[in-house]
Amino acid sequence: MTRRVLTGITTTGTPHLGNYVGAIRPAIAASREAGAESFFFLADYHALIKCDEPARIERSRLEIAATWLAAGLDTSRVTFYRQSDIPEVPELTWLLTCVTPKGLMNRSHAYKASTDVNTASGEDIDAGITMGLFSYPILMAVTS
Repeated sequence: MTRRVLTGITTTGTPHLGNYVGAIRPAIAASREAGAESFFFLADYHALIKCDEPARIERSRLEIAATWLAAGLDTSRVTFYRQSDIPEVPELTWLLTCVTPKGLMNRSHAYKASTDVNTASGEDIDAGITMGLFSYPILMAVTS
């Protein structure tokens, strides 16, 4: 039986021990198992939710890719890619956005956390919240 492994790391900073212990090391180990079909990606679309600095995202992409390779990623066994290299990601994200109920999105974790912070600080409930943050769960669904 084929076991499918999928993981991505958001490209907003330098990889750290948590990335290595929580994602990289276990994913590489899983990719080495017999029958594993593995997909590892650089989540550069995810990065746009919280970072508007193209140079930082690019630097992070390179650092994270180098970390995966230095940690022993076998590119002959794994599909390793940048999320932004797949044109179907934004296309499918848009199509799903068109049919996803707004009420469902109002309950998403990232949106709720941001509105809770705004409410607690006396701000307008939607202050600083972008549509990227609001629809983030749709992008997550597309890439999984």
